[in-house]
Amino acid sequence: MLPIVDVAARLGLQPADIIPFGRDKAKIDRTVLARARMRPTPAKLVLVTAITPTPAGEGKTTTSIGLADALAHLGHNTAVVLREPSLGPCFGVKGGGTGGGRSRLQPTDDINLHFNGDFHAITSAHNLLAAAIDNHAHFATDVGLDPRRVSWRRVIDMNDRSLRNVMVGLGGESNGLPREAGFDITAASELMAMLCLANDADDLRARIDRTLVGYKRDKTPVHAGAIGVTGAMLALLRDALLPNLVQTEHGTPAIVHGGPFANIAHGCNSVIATRTGLALADWVVTEAGFGCDLGAEKFFDIKCRSAGLDADAVVLVATIRALKMHGGQALANIAEPNPAAVAAGLPNLEKHLENVAAFGKTAVVAINRFGTDTEAELAVVQEACKKRGVAVALCEHFGRGPEGATELARAVVQAAAGATRGLEPLYPLDAPVPAKIEAIARKMYGADRVAFTKTAERDLNEIDRLGYAKLPICVAKTQNSLSDDPKLLGRPRDFEVTVRNIQICAGAGFLVVLTGEIMRMPGLPKIPQAGKIDLRDGEIVGLT
Repeated sequence: MLPIVDVAARLGLQPADIIPFGRDKAKIDRTVLARARMRPTPAKLVLVTAITPTPAGEGKTTTSIGLADALAHLGHNTAVVLREPSLGPCFGVKGGGTGGGRSRLQPTDDINLHFNGDFHAITSAHNLLAAAIDNHAHFATDVGLDPRRVSWRRVIDMNDRSLRNVMVGLGGESNGLPREAGFDITAASELMAMLCLANDADDLRARIDRTLVGYKRDKTPVHAGAIGVTGAMLALLRDALLPNLVQTEHGTPAIVHGGPFANIAHGCNSVIATRTGLALADWVVTEAGFGCDLGAEKFFDIKCRSAGLDADAVVLVATIRALKMHGGQALANIAEPNPAAVAAGLPNLEKHLENVAAFGKTAVVAINRFGTDTEAELAVVQEACKKRGVAVALCEHFGRGPEGATELARAVVQAAAGATRGLEPLYPLDAPVPAKIEAIARKMYGADRVAFTKTAERDLNEIDRLGYAKLPICVAKTQNSLSDDPKLLGRPRDFEVTVRNIQICAGAGFLVVLTGEIMRMPGLPKIPQAGKIDLRDGEIVGLT
């Protein structure tokens, strides 16, 4: 690895512009963005998204890193701007979140575990607010909070289904008021979303203050500002507000900051990190979690609209194995050659191409090649893309590094040069909430209709009563299907999306719509990745 000061120098930063965390990690000082130079030509922002993935993922992060390395290899001043990994997936299903093969971030172990303390700071600040809320209820302060109507849950950065619903305040009068509560994973914390969407510390302060945390007995809303710990929360978040600087295995600068999931949150790195990248590099590659129906939709409808950003090019990652899965081939046999299954799975790719087009963008398809892919299977996808007039690139960055993604990099440069349409959001913010939800369900998922449970209908009435109807929508939905049913693969048709709850996230500035059986606290699989991780002779092994 390069010394972190040399990585910073590639972005035009001086040693005084960074705050080193050891030899190979640093925070970027807050003054850097504040004094960002006026660029003679605007930087290009490239979004990497994907088709509906297999449970193991299709390599968006690896492709983002490989693309950034390839752009740098071609002589472009490039930075990759990504989210931070959560411990939940690291120890759960997917493993680490720093790419793979020869397209990885470094130091990969440090980034996957404890990375500069950001997740811990968000967890602590979030739970400080929770503790202060219960303290107000215990002492029956003038805030007047009804302990039966507290809506602010606790968080922990770990998959733990046993904490989804808990009782707090047990053990007698001195231990507080007994009530039902629960935990979400830190990646789903509203505070995580606030930090990722905030422009600066002052904006984050305002967002925390206006966060809805509960109600009084007369159903008057109680906001976090009334709880009195906003300043203390900001003190905990002082360093977490600063974006992190690391590097790819090939020395390309990587700005890594924030970590919301895209299936239960908005799935994008922080606005601060993206703007920092755009101020320092000529090309910025970023990603949005899971498929285009989740992360990319929220990237455009929430992040871009809120921060005034737009993408100059969109990369849609597809894999032969995912297409075979959508074409009916069992995951257990996914490595077996089957061009017919690839062809049968193409409708999923086609739907995501339509999804990208819905925002006024044209995608470049990146086929992330695996060692088990055959030429016949690859030809099926390449031919289908050419028939649609869609640029397609075969990518081998996992095994070959930058040289394996130069075809993709050239296609992206060409696509960005030809981009003429600005962002076209799916819905106007002043549309009724049900209409906004239906627009996403119909245009992104291909649903015929949306059903609202009685609880969701009550939530809609509460949203109208409190004046939050003009907020954008953040749908919490399974990542395993275009629908809200994880078993419906391919391109489902003639289906209904069921909305069971709608949560007001006034600080984040959106409404979380919970569909199907999605949980904001994942559970561990029967055989978690944690069982493969160990410390041997001072080195971490098994964290991939």
